Amino acid sequence: MHKAVIIGVGPDRGLGAQLCKRFAKEGLHVVAAGRTPASLDAVVADIERAGGKASSFAADATTEADVAAVFEHAGPDVDLAIYNAGNNTPGRILEMEADYFEKSWRVVCYGGFLFGREALRRMVPRKRGTILFNGASASLRGRAGYGAFNSAKAGLRTLAQAMAKENGPEGIHVGHVVVDGAVYGEKIRKRFPDADARQDRMIDIEGIVECYAFLYRQHHKAWSFEVDVRTSLESW
Repeated sequence: MHKAVIIGVGPDRGLGAQLCKRFAKEGLHVVAAGRTPASLDAVVADIERAGGKASSFAADATTEADVAAVFEHAGPDVDLAIYNAGNNTPGRILEMEADYFEKSWRVVCYGGFLFGREALRRMVPRKRGTILFNGASASLRGRAGYGAFNSAKAGLRTLAQAMAKENGPEGIHVGHVVVDGAVYGEKIRKRFPDADARQDRMIDIEGIVECYAFLYRQHHKAWSFEVDVRTSLESW
């Protein structure tokens, strides 16, 4: 049975959890990874109740040993790997502490390197597999007040692009999904009390999941590297 390793899995109404549930429905055994065991176990329980296969693994995406252990747990049959770990780190560069900048880079870009490398080590010998990275509008442009986040996301995008070019001839499809806007999920609803009233300006989680499923299903003679998704009201 093919495996899907998805890291950055949190609450049920979050992108990571919904990706897990979608790819379990596609017939993959999903390994849900993240930092909160209770959230991971809840996702696994939901998948199993629906008749799917899943397991959980607590891991920090910025710790090399943790990332390696996730893939050891998954075994050799990893067909899909999704890097959904990230953070939104606002702040003016002039007042920014070095540790704050480095943490943003470690979670967004360095963790993506660790994850992608471990996925490749399982996929390249089999000459097949898909690796997908979660991006943002910050991946494509610098924005005042978000220097740490912009640079980390841009670094992840170019890393993914290099990975795609290096490993495409080996049968590995690497893709990048630009999520241009706020995602209507549990985190945003907790952070902004008026989120429900503004949901028409927020991106639907299931719509984002469809983009990931589209990339995974692509024929090897018609691969896309990048897909972007936003609401009809987004100014871009």
